[in-house]
Amino acid sequence: MFYYVYILRSQKDGSLYIGYTTDLRRRFKQHNLGESLATKPFRPYKLIFYEAFLNRIDAKHREEYLKSGWGNRSIKKLLRKYLEHDLINELRVR
Repeated sequence: MFYYVYILRSQKDGSLYIGYTTDLRRRFKQHNLGESLATKPFRPYKLIFYEAFLNRIDAKHREEYLKSGWGNRSIKKLLRKYLEHDLINELRVR
């Protein structure tokens, strides 16, 4: 069994949501159907990143790290080109 740490980007306001699950497809669908109170107001979402772990504790630690200040910086470095490109496209649409 795999444990997935994932990052969603709101297509409504560009905010990021970080979580972990054992069933990435089901969880992604739940977020977009509004079944999660934390993400419901910011739907729809796009899955922009995920990692798979063999151990639940490792996945939970990674999720906690990505939610921290250092993790936030890591996300911005790791996904810099995507986030820049997405922002440019978003500005063109407005």
